[in-house]
Amino acid sequence: MSRFYLAAEWAPQGAVLMAWPQPDSDWTTLLDQAEPVFTAIARAILSDQDLILCVKSQRQASDLKKHIVTKEGRGQLYTVVVSTNDTWARDFGPLTLTDGTETRLLDATFNGWGNKFLSERDNEVNRVLHRQGAFGTLAMDSDPMVVEGGAIDTDGMGTLLVNRPCIMNPNRGNPDPVEEHMTQWLRERLGAAHILWLGQGFLEGDDTDGHIDTLARFVDYRHIVYQSCNDPEDGHYPKLQAMAGELAALHSASGQHYRLTPLPWPDPIHDAEGNRLPATYANFLITNHSVLVPRYELPQDDEACRVLAGCFPERQVRGIPCRPLIQQGGSLHCLTMQLPPGAIPNAP
Repeated sequence: MSRFYLAAEWAPQGAVLMAWPQPDSDWTTLLDQAEPVFTAIARAILSDQDLILCVKSQRQASDLKKHIVTKEGRGQLYTVVVSTNDTWARDFGPLTLTDGTETRLLDATFNGWGNKFLSERDNEVNRVLHRQGAFGTLAMDSDPMVVEGGAIDTDGMGTLLVNRPCIMNPNRGNPDPVEEHMTQWLRERLGAAHILWLGQGFLEGDDTDGHIDTLARFVDYRHIVYQSCNDPEDGHYPKLQAMAGELAALHSASGQHYRLTPLPWPDPIHDAEGNRLPATYANFLITNHSVLVPRYELPQDDEACRVLAGCFPERQVRGIPCRPLIQQGGSLHCLTMQLPPGAIPNAP
Protein backbone atom coordinates (compact mmCIF):
# COMPACT_ATOMS: atom_id res chain seq x y z
CA MET A 1 0.00 0.00 0.00
CA SER A 2 1.26 3.46 -0.92
CA ARG A 3 2.42 5.85 1.79
CA PHE A 4 0.41 8.45 -0.11
CA TYR A 5 -3.34 8.55 0.42
CA LEU A 6 -6.25 10.50 -1.02
CA ALA A 7 -6.68 13.84 0.72
CA ALA A 8 -10.02 14.81 2.23
CA GLU A 9 -11.94 17.60 0.53
CA TRP A 10 -11.85 19.65 3.73
CA ALA A 11 -8.03 19.61 3.78
CA PRO A 12 -6.40 22.98 3.00
CA GLN A 13 -6.83 23.89 -0.65
CA GLY A 14 -4.76 26.04 -2.95
CA ALA A 15 -7.32 26.46 -5.70
CA VAL A 16 -10.34 24.92 -7.41
CA LEU A 17 -10.33 23.78 -11.04
CA MET A 18 -13.25 24.47 -13.39
CA ALA A 19 -13.83 24.51 -17.17
CA TRP A 20 -16.01 27.13 -18.83
CA PRO A 21 -18.92 25.82 -20.98
CA GLN A 22 -18.34 26.22 -24.72
CA PRO A 23 -20.77 26.69 -27.63
CA ASP A 24 -19.40 23.61 -29.43
CA SER A 25 -20.20 21.33 -26.48
CA ASP A 26 -23.38 19.73 -25.14
CA TRP A 27 -24.07 23.07 -23.43
CA THR A 28 -24.76 24.79 -26.75
CA THR A 29 -28.55 25.06 -26.32
CA LEU A 30 -28.26 25.84 -22.60
CA LEU A 31 -25.51 28.45 -22.54
CA ASP A 32 -27.84 31.33 -21.64
CA GLN A 33 -29.05 29.36 -18.60
CA ALA A 34 -25.74 27.75 -17.67
CA GLU A 35 -23.34 30.68 -17.82
CA PRO A 36 -24.96 32.56 -14.89
CA VAL A 37 -24.62 29.38 -12.80
CA PHE A 38 -20.94 28.97 -13.70
CA THR A 39 -20.43 32.66 -12.89
CA ALA A 40 -22.09 32.28 -9.48
CA ILE A 41 -19.99 29.23 -8.63
CA ALA A 42 -16.78 30.93 -9.79
CA ARG A 43 -17.48 34.05 -7.74
CA ALA A 44 -18.36 32.01 -4.65
CA ILE A 45 -15.03 30.16 -4.96
CA LEU A 46 -13.10 33.37 -5.55
CA SER A 47 -14.60 34.87 -2.40
CA ASP A 48 -12.61 32.19 -0.51
CA GLN A 49 -9.61 31.22 -2.62
CA ASP A 50 -8.02 30.94 -6.05
CA LEU A 51 -9.75 29.51 -9.11
CA ILE A 52 -8.12 27.93 -12.17
CA LEU A 53 -10.46 28.16 -15.16
CA CYS A 54 -10.01 26.25 -18.42
CA VAL A 55 -10.93 28.44 -21.41
CA LYS A 56 -10.77 28.11 -25.20
CA SER A 57 -8.79 31.27 -26.04
CA GLN A 58 -6.97 34.28 -24.65
CA ARG A 59 -9.88 36.42 -25.82
CA GLN A 60 -12.30 34.38 -23.74
CA ALA A 61 -9.88 34.53 -20.79
CA SER A 62 -9.84 38.32 -20.97
CA ASP A 63 -13.61 38.56 -21.29
CA LEU A 64 -14.24 36.19 -18.37
CA LYS A 65 -11.84 38.00 -16.06
CA LYS A 66 -13.78 41.21 -16.68
CA HIS A 67 -17.08 39.39 -16.19
CA ILE A 68 -16.33 37.21 -13.17
CA VAL A 69 -13.82 39.03 -11.00
CA THR A 70 -15.24 41.41 -8.38
CA LYS A 71 -13.59 43.63 -5.80
CA GLU A 72 -15.01 41.49 -2.99
CA GLY A 73 -13.13 38.33 -3.92
CA ARG A 74 -10.06 37.35 -1.90
CA GLY A 75 -8.91 34.81 -4.51
CA GLN A 76 -7.08 35.16 -7.81
CA LEU A 77 -8.65 33.99 -11.09
CA TYR A 78 -6.15 32.12 -13.27
CA THR A 79 -7.18 31.20 -16.81
CA VAL A 80 -5.49 28.49 -18.87
CA VAL A 81 -6.15 27.92 -22.56
CA VAL A 82 -6.86 24.23 -23.07
CA SER A 83 -9.27 22.33 -25.30
CA THR A 84 -12.08 20.42 -23.54
CA ASN A 85 -15.01 18.24 -24.54
CA ASP A 86 -17.13 19.27 -21.57
CA THR A 87 -17.00 20.83 -18.12
CA TRP A 88 -17.03 18.01 -15.54
CA ALA A 89 -13.72 18.79 -13.84
CA ARG A 90 -14.55 16.51 -10.90
CA ASP A 91 -14.14 13.54 -13.18
CA PHE A 92 -11.21 14.51 -15.40
CA GLY A 93 -9.36 16.73 -12.89
CA PRO A 94 -6.38 15.39 -10.90
CA LEU A 95 -6.72 13.62 -7.57
CA THR A 96 -4.75 15.00 -4.62
CA LEU A 97 -2.51 12.57 -2.75
CA THR A 98 -0.56 13.33 0.41
CA ASP A 99 1.62 11.54 2.95
CA GLY A 100 0.97 14.23 5.55
CA THR A 101 3.98 16.26 4.45
CA GLU A 102 4.45 15.97 0.70
CA THR A 103 1.61 16.45 -1.80
CA ARG A 104 1.36 15.18 -5.37
CA LEU A 105 -1.29 14.80 -8.07
CA LEU A 106 -2.62 11.68 -9.77
CA ASP A 107 -4.04 11.84 -13.29
CA ALA A 108 -6.29 8.80 -13.72
CA THR A 109 -7.79 8.00 -17.12
CA PHE A 110 -11.21 9.41 -18.07
CA ASN A 111 -13.32 7.70 -20.76
CA GLY A 112 -16.61 9.61 -20.61
CA TRP A 113 -18.24 7.34 -17.97
CA GLY A 114 -17.88 4.21 -20.04
CA ASN A 115 -17.56 5.80 -23.51
CA LYS A 116 -21.02 7.34 -23.30
CA PHE A 117 -19.67 10.71 -24.46
CA LEU A 118 -16.63 12.12 -26.25
CA SER A 119 -13.77 12.48 -23.78
CA GLU A 120 -10.40 12.43 -25.53
CA ARG A 121 -9.76 16.15 -24.96
CA ASP A 122 -10.95 16.02 -21.35
CA ASN A 123 -8.63 13.08 -20.74
CA GLU A 124 -5.68 15.22 -21.91
CA VAL A 125 -6.51 18.28 -19.78
CA ASN A 126 -4.38 17.42 -16.74
CA ARG A 127 -1.29 16.69 -18.82
CA VAL A 128 -1.73 19.90 -20.81
CA LEU A 129 -2.19 21.94 -17.63
CA HIS A 130 0.80 20.30 -15.99
CA ARG A 131 3.03 21.01 -19.01
CA GLN A 132 1.87 24.63 -18.96
CA GLY A 133 2.75 24.98 -15.28
CA ALA A 134 -0.87 25.39 -14.22
CA PHE A 135 -0.29 23.14 -11.20
CA GLY A 136 2.80 25.00 -10.08
CA THR A 137 5.69 22.71 -9.21
CA LEU A 138 3.58 19.82 -7.93
CA ALA A 139 4.55 16.41 -9.26
CA MET A 140 1.87 14.53 -11.21
CA ASP A 141 1.69 10.87 -12.20
CA SER A 142 -0.59 9.59 -14.97
CA ASP A 143 -2.25 6.20 -14.65
CA PRO A 144 -4.10 3.99 -17.19
CA MET A 145 -6.81 2.94 -14.71
CA VAL A 146 -10.18 4.55 -15.50
CA VAL A 147 -11.47 6.24 -12.34
CA GLU A 148 -13.45 9.47 -11.97
CA GLY A 149 -13.07 11.82 -9.01
CA GLY A 150 -16.82 11.78 -8.42
CA ALA A 151 -16.72 8.01 -7.95
CA ILE A 152 -14.67 8.11 -4.73
CA ASP A 153 -14.95 9.94 -1.42
CA THR A 154 -12.57 9.83 1.52
CA ASP A 155 -12.20 10.75 5.17
CA GLY A 156 -8.59 11.77 4.49
CA MET A 157 -7.36 9.05 6.84
CA GLY A 158 -7.16 6.11 4.46
CA THR A 159 -10.86 5.21 4.28
CA LEU A 160 -12.68 5.36 0.93
CA LEU A 161 -16.43 5.37 0.32
CA VAL A 162 -17.41 4.02 -3.11
CA ASN A 163 -20.46 2.72 -4.96
CA ARG A 164 -19.66 -0.73 -6.34
CA PRO A 165 -21.98 -0.64 -9.43
CA CYS A 166 -20.14 2.46 -10.61
CA ILE A 167 -16.52 1.79 -9.86
CA MET A 168 -16.67 -1.86 -10.91
CA ASN A 169 -18.64 -1.23 -14.10
CA PRO A 170 -17.13 -3.14 -17.06
CA ASN A 171 -17.79 -0.12 -19.31
CA ARG A 172 -14.76 1.62 -17.80
CA GLY A 173 -12.59 -0.93 -19.60
CA ASN A 174 -10.38 -1.73 -16.62
CA PRO A 175 -8.56 -5.08 -16.53
CA ASP A 176 -10.37 -8.29 -15.59
CA PRO A 177 -11.07 -9.45 -12.98
CA VAL A 178 -12.25 -5.89 -12.39
CA GLU A 179 -12.98 -6.22 -8.68
CA GLU A 180 -9.57 -7.67 -7.90
CA HIS A 181 -7.66 -5.12 -9.97
CA MET A 182 -9.70 -2.14 -8.82
CA THR A 183 -9.43 -3.06 -5.15
CA GLN A 184 -5.69 -3.47 -5.51
CA TRP A 185 -5.44 -0.13 -7.32
CA LEU A 186 -7.42 1.71 -4.63
CA ARG A 187 -5.06 0.34 -2.01
CA GLU A 188 -1.79 0.82 -3.89
CA ARG A 189 -2.47 4.13 -5.66
CA LEU A 190 -4.91 5.87 -3.31
CA GLY A 191 -3.57 4.44 -0.05
CA ALA A 192 -6.93 2.90 0.88
CA ALA A 193 -6.47 0.97 4.11
CA HIS A 194 -10.24 0.63 4.57
CA ILE A 195 -12.85 0.56 1.77
CA LEU A 196 -16.56 1.07 2.42
CA TRP A 197 -18.64 -0.51 -0.34
CA LEU A 198 -22.18 0.51 -1.22
CA GLY A 199 -24.30 -1.24 -3.81
CA GLN A 200 -27.82 0.15 -3.84
CA GLY A 201 -27.84 3.88 -4.53
CA PHE A 202 -28.83 5.36 -7.87
CA LEU A 203 -30.44 8.45 -9.36
CA GLU A 204 -32.63 8.37 -12.45
CA GLY A 205 -31.12 10.44 -15.25
CA ASP A 206 -27.55 9.97 -13.97
CA ASP A 207 -25.00 9.07 -16.67
CA THR A 208 -22.23 8.04 -14.26
CA ASP A 209 -23.62 4.66 -13.13
CA GLY A 210 -23.95 5.97 -9.58
CA HIS A 211 -21.19 8.35 -8.57
CA ILE A 212 -20.77 8.43 -4.81
CA ASP A 213 -20.74 12.24 -4.79
CA THR A 214 -24.43 12.17 -5.76
CA LEU A 215 -25.32 9.72 -2.99
CA ALA A 216 -23.20 9.88 0.18
CA ARG A 217 -20.30 12.02 1.40
CA PHE A 218 -17.96 12.27 4.36
CA VAL A 219 -18.28 15.53 6.27
CA ASP A 220 -15.65 14.44 8.77
CA TYR A 221 -13.95 11.15 9.53
CA ARG A 222 -16.82 10.02 11.79
CA HIS A 223 -19.79 11.47 9.94
CA ILE A 224 -21.49 10.73 6.58
CA VAL A 225 -24.36 12.63 4.99
CA TYR A 226 -26.46 10.90 2.37
CA GLN A 227 -29.25 11.56 -0.09
CA SER A 228 -32.38 10.11 1.45
CA CYS A 229 -35.78 9.44 -0.11
CA ASN A 230 -38.83 9.56 2.17
CA ASP A 231 -41.52 9.19 -0.51
CA PRO A 232 -42.70 5.56 -0.82
CA GLU A 233 -44.41 6.46 -4.10
CA ASP A 234 -41.15 7.55 -5.69
CA GLY A 235 -39.28 4.99 -7.78
CA HIS A 236 -36.05 5.77 -5.93
CA TYR A 237 -37.49 4.82 -2.55
CA PRO A 238 -36.56 1.09 -2.40
CA LYS A 239 -32.97 1.57 -3.52
CA LEU A 240 -32.22 4.66 -1.42
CA GLN A 241 -33.81 3.06 1.63
CA ALA A 242 -31.60 0.03 1.03
CA MET A 243 -28.58 2.34 0.71
CA ALA A 244 -29.46 3.94 4.04
CA GLY A 245 -29.43 0.45 5.53
CA GLU A 246 -26.01 -0.23 4.02
CA LEU A 247 -24.65 2.98 5.51
CA ALA A 248 -26.05 2.08 8.93
CA ALA A 249 -24.17 -1.22 8.81
CA LEU A 250 -20.78 0.31 7.97
CA HIS A 251 -17.94 0.48 10.48
CA SER A 252 -14.96 2.79 10.54
CA ALA A 253 -11.42 1.45 10.53
CA SER A 254 -11.56 1.55 14.33
CA GLY A 255 -14.78 -0.48 14.39
CA GLN A 256 -17.24 2.32 15.19
CA HIS A 257 -20.53 3.00 13.44
CA TYR A 258 -20.73 6.31 11.62
CA ARG A 259 -22.91 9.23 12.53
CA LEU A 260 -25.38 9.46 9.64
CA THR A 261 -27.34 12.53 8.53
CA PRO A 262 -29.99 12.31 5.79
CA LEU A 263 -30.38 15.09 3.26
CA PRO A 264 -33.93 16.05 2.20
CA TRP A 265 -35.34 14.42 -0.90
CA PRO A 266 -35.91 17.00 -3.65
CA ASP A 267 -39.21 17.10 -5.49
CA PRO A 268 -38.99 15.49 -8.95
CA ILE A 269 -37.63 17.67 -11.76
CA HIS A 270 -38.12 16.70 -15.41
CA ASP A 271 -36.78 18.04 -18.67
CA ALA A 272 -38.95 19.22 -21.58
CA GLU A 273 -39.30 15.63 -22.83
CA GLY A 274 -40.46 14.41 -19.42
CA ASN A 275 -37.22 12.68 -18.43
CA ARG A 276 -36.40 12.67 -14.70
CA LEU A 277 -33.30 14.73 -13.86
CA PRO A 278 -30.77 13.68 -11.17
CA ALA A 279 -31.24 16.40 -8.54
CA THR A 280 -29.30 15.70 -5.35
CA TYR A 281 -28.13 17.75 -2.39
CA ALA A 282 -25.14 15.47 -1.84
CA ASN A 283 -23.36 17.25 -4.70
CA PHE A 284 -21.98 20.09 -2.55
CA LEU A 285 -18.44 21.53 -2.67
CA ILE A 286 -16.26 22.15 0.39
CA THR A 287 -13.84 25.07 0.07
CA ASN A 288 -11.43 26.53 2.61
CA HIS A 289 -14.09 28.62 4.32
CA SER A 290 -17.44 27.64 2.80
CA VAL A 291 -19.71 24.86 1.66
CA LEU A 292 -21.40 25.55 -1.68
CA VAL A 293 -24.76 23.76 -1.88
CA PRO A 294 -26.82 23.27 -5.05
CA ARG A 295 -30.30 24.78 -5.04
CA TYR A 296 -32.99 23.67 -7.50
CA GLU A 297 -35.81 26.18 -6.96
CA LEU A 298 -37.53 23.65 -4.72
CA PRO A 299 -39.10 23.82 -1.24
CA GLN A 300 -36.37 21.47 0.08
CA ASP A 301 -33.50 23.84 -0.82
CA ASP A 302 -33.53 25.75 2.47
CA GLU A 303 -33.69 22.58 4.54
CA ALA A 304 -30.72 21.10 2.66
CA CYS A 305 -28.67 24.21 3.43
CA ARG A 306 -29.77 24.10 7.07
CA VAL A 307 -28.79 20.43 7.43
CA LEU A 308 -25.37 21.00 5.91
CA ALA A 309 -24.82 24.12 8.02
CA GLY A 310 -25.22 21.86 11.05
CA CYS A 311 -22.55 19.53 9.63
CA PHE A 312 -20.05 22.34 8.97
CA PRO A 313 -20.34 24.78 11.88
CA GLU A 314 -16.99 26.40 11.06
CA ARG A 315 -17.81 27.06 7.41
CA GLN A 316 -20.32 29.37 5.75
CA VAL A 317 -22.99 27.50 3.80
CA ARG A 318 -23.92 29.20 0.53
CA GLY A 319 -26.73 28.05 -1.73
CA ILE A 320 -26.05 28.33 -5.47
CA PRO A 321 -28.93 28.09 -8.00
CA CYS A 322 -27.99 25.00 -10.02
CA ARG A 323 -31.19 23.85 -11.72
CA PRO A 324 -29.81 24.34 -15.27
CA LEU A 325 -26.87 22.03 -14.50
CA ILE A 326 -28.95 18.90 -14.02
CA GLN A 327 -30.24 19.33 -17.58
CA GLN A 328 -26.80 17.93 -18.44
CA GLY A 329 -26.84 15.28 -15.72
CA GLY A 330 -24.56 16.85 -13.12
CA SER A 331 -24.47 19.52 -10.47
CA LEU A 332 -22.14 21.78 -8.50
CA HIS A 333 -19.60 19.28 -7.17
CA CYS A 334 -19.35 17.63 -10.59
CA LEU A 335 -18.13 20.89 -12.14
CA THR A 336 -15.30 21.46 -9.67
CA MET A 337 -12.12 19.78 -8.46
CA GLN A 338 -10.21 21.07 -5.45
CA LEU A 339 -6.44 21.33 -5.74
CA PRO A 340 -3.87 21.38 -2.92
CA PRO A 341 -1.68 24.27 -1.78
CA GLY A 342 1.03 24.82 -4.35
CA ALA A 343 -1.24 24.15 -7.33
CA ILE A 344 -1.09 27.70 -8.60
CA PRO A 345 -0.18 28.59 -12.20
CA ASN A 346 3.25 30.07 -12.72
CA ALA A 347 1.68 33.16 -14.25
CA PRO A 348 -1.89 34.53 -14.26
